Amino acid sequence: MSRMLAGAIADGAFKVVLGAAFAVGSAWLADLFGVEAWLVLIAGAALLIGGGIEAVYVRRRPMATCLRLMIGYDIGWAVASAVALVVAWQGGTAGGEIGVAYLVVAPLALAALLVGAAATDAQPPATDVHPTTTDVRPPATDVRPAAPDTSAA
Repeated sequence: MSRMLAGAIADGAFKVVLGAAFAVGSAWLADLFGVEAWLVLIAGAALLIGGGIEAVYVRRRPMATCLRLMIGYDIGWAVASAVALVVAWQGGTAGGEIGVAYLVVAPLALAALLVGAAATDAQPPATDVHPTTTDVRPPATDVRPAAPDTSAA
């Protein structure tokens, strides 16, 4: 197993552990983030599902695709966290909701992209040499439109 693959599997495993921690400590985390406990529970479930799918599907995907998706996830996490911190520092109350909402949406989006991409990568290349109905084009005709009359009337 390569280091990259081990790191990608560990990324998914970390999300599973984080999701379990969110589920177990939802009341405490809800107070810490200033959100409702049900939102923390949903975030925990999303992290469990997303991390589990990531740990399984990362073996079935090209590593370059997995890395791009994980980098996109992490950039989104950094941006959402920065926005949440700025909102909190400015005295707003939505900082925790922004951060936790990202943890609800992003793992599920990452999982959906991995599952969807795995289905397209698993298809064998087309070897059909016979034309299909979408390949057939009508025969070209040599009929050209009449040229406009430019003679003076």
